[in-house]
Formats: sequence, structure tokens, C-alpha cells
Amino acid sequence: MNLTGIIIGAISFLSIGVFHPIVIKSEYHFGKECWPVFLVAGIILMVVSALVENVVLSSALAVIGMSSWWSILELFEQEKRVQKGWFPANPNRKKK
Repeated sequence: MNLTGIIIGAISFLSIGVFHPIVIKSEYHFGKECWPVFLVAGIILMVVSALVENVVLSSALAVIGMSSWWSILELFEQEKRVQKGWFPANPNRKKK
């Protein structure tokens, strides 16, 4: 029995679940201006993924790297959700 696909699927599921609150908290504390952190993290994870020989670990790193890149879009969408009042705005952060 080959469980590789199930393991990679579980890692994808967990990655999405972990990045969702990270995006919300990042936008709340830093605003969408923190998007370069997600870009650099994604680049690093993708490069390391290409260098790792283990299929499951390489796939996990790639999935997390792609989730990091997807989080850039979600940061901008989260800002719109805050403007609509769906999520609280940080009263201590200065607005531009």
C-alpha cells in the first residue's frame, strides 16, 4: 500500500489550515505591507524543496512554499474583508 499521496494530501490540508490564521494575524498586526515575508519564505521553501531527495519531504516543502505565496493574495483580500467590517481592524495601527 502506498500512503505517499495521502500524506501529501494531509500536509496540504494542514498547510491551508495553518496559513489561514497566520494571514489574519499578519494583516491585523502589520497590514498587507508584510507580503514580502511570505514571498521570501515561499522562495526559500521552493528552493529547498528542489534540493531535497525525499519525495514526501520535498512535496511538503513545496506545498508549504506555495501556501506561502498564496497567502500574499489572501493578505490583500483580508484587507478588503477588514474594510467591509467582516474582521476587526487593529486600532493601534496607523492607517495610510
